[in-house]
Amino acid sequence: MHDLPVQKDFEVETALRHQHAVEQVIALMREPEGAALNLEAMAEIARLSPYHFARVFRRTTGIPPGEFSTALRMERAKRLLLTTDLSASEVCFEVGYNGLGTFTARFARLVGLPPGRLRRLPERLHAAFDRIEAGGEDPPPVPPIPDGVAGVAFRVRGRDLGGSRIFAGLFPVAIPQGRPAQGIVLSARGSHRLSAVLPDGIYHLMAATVPRSGDPLKLLLPAEAMRVGRSRYPVVLRSGRSEGCADVTLRQMRPTDPPVLVALPALLLERLGAG
Repeated sequence: MHDLPVQKDFEVETALRHQHAVEQVIALMREPEGAALNLEAMAEIARLSPYHFARVFRRTTGIPPGEFSTALRMERAKRLLLTTDLSASEVCFEVGYNGLGTFTARFARLVGLPPGRLRRLPERLHAAFDRIEAGGEDPPPVPPIPDGVAGVAFRVRGRDLGGSRIFAGLFPVAIPQGRPAQGIVLSARGSHRLSAVLPDGIYHLMAATVPRSGDPLKLLLPAEAMRVGRSRYPVVLRSGRSEGCADVTLRQMRPTDPPVLVALPALLLERLGAG
């Protein structure tokens, strides 16, 4: 019995050491040369076997190391497309891809629209937000869905959300990338419901915020202003409905959070009828 506190201290120390190792690897992944890191190199940095490191990494971040690395490369590609004059081909090679076709297809799948459309998005946002300022326009409210009707009930919590719009969506994988299977734009936290006209299966409910800003780059690259969260458990849809109410607590991003690749402002444009 006296060994239990010692065992618990050892488990806590091990968890903290693993957390630090994963954060150290992710910091190197974020460097320009990070795309060249393979699983063996990451595991060596973490001083773990490749198999053990892959398990620890997935437990810490929610996704495998390779998916996290790809997400970081696409995040960097987004920034280069929006803040430089580099061509799509140049961006492709800059983030470690050898073929434009492969890069474009993967970018479109993970971000939700191809590189050219992302680059034109700031102009469309300017026009949309000029209209919002002129007419006080906002995303239409989400209509309530009566109890007993198919859908996913969920509750959004969080602090410091003033001046932000909240995007919530069901994703087929545990990372906010690509287009959600279904998503909505909310103007406030609280209780909501998604009318899930979706095939039965397992989904991940995730939410993120972007500031209410007329600056397109602040919307497309919100950085530290973003709050993110996901439900603790996956959402299981049966006959178009889920049991109970999923909780999502929005918080500041952590180093171990995968980047939010989906172009959230494009979803906002759709809600405003300008998609």
